[in-house]
Amino acid sequence: MKKIIIAIDGWSSCGKSTLARQLAQSLGYVYIDSGAMYRAITLYFQRHQIDLNQEDQIHAALNDIHLTFLLNPATQQAEIHLNGENVETAIRDLTVANQVSLVSTLASVRNFAVAQQQKMGEEKGIVMDGRDIGTTVFPKAELKIFMTASIDVRIERRYLEMKIKHPEIPVEEVRKNLGERDRIDSTRTISPLTQDKDAILLDNTLLNMQEQLNWALERVRERLVGHKSIEC
Repeated sequence: MKKIIIAIDGWSSCGKSTLARQLAQSLGYVYIDSGAMYRAITLYFQRHQIDLNQEDQIHAALNDIHLTFLLNPATQQAEIHLNGENVETAIRDLTVANQVSLVSTLASVRNFAVAQQQKMGEEKGIVMDGRDIGTTVFPKAELKIFMTASIDVRIERRYLEMKIKHPEIPVEEVRKNLGERDRIDSTRTISPLTQDKDAILLDNTLLNMQEQLNWALERVRERLVGHKSIEC
């Protein structure tokens, strides 16, 4: 079967990673979480106290960062490793979430990440989610999806996710964090979050996971006309 690149962009806490993982599993594709790459870079910067205003420190740090995605046999999910360490859990911490949008605005960081992402897509057959996948990383992707949802739904999703690790976290802190991430993502000079002209909008405010997967698989079928049908 012909393989394509599927680029999924959208706002924070819209379920991009969930849909991307489901699509990859349904299609037998490789899933790449670009957001995890930026989070891992942020984690490294925090651990080594990199001054974001010092370009020489940033460049030196990036030269020491090696990112890989390895399959976890227990979960059958690809998890990110930073210099050989599985940091899938560590990068989900609120301290990382509070700084990742700022780190991702840095030109050297984005160039570093985009170069790695493009190399991962050379063989196609991948699903990648993020904020500039369809506009910058894979502008010629065969299928581009831009995800959104109402702000209240996004806050609730993020709050339920964070509450697992931080039971005492107030919903207002989640609201503030999400609002700041939206502001930075949409106004940054380099690769701001925007819906590409040929991306298909998916508003999943009222959709459950299976419904949005069915919707996305139908869009894939449209790109693979004449090939075998895809079963969920």
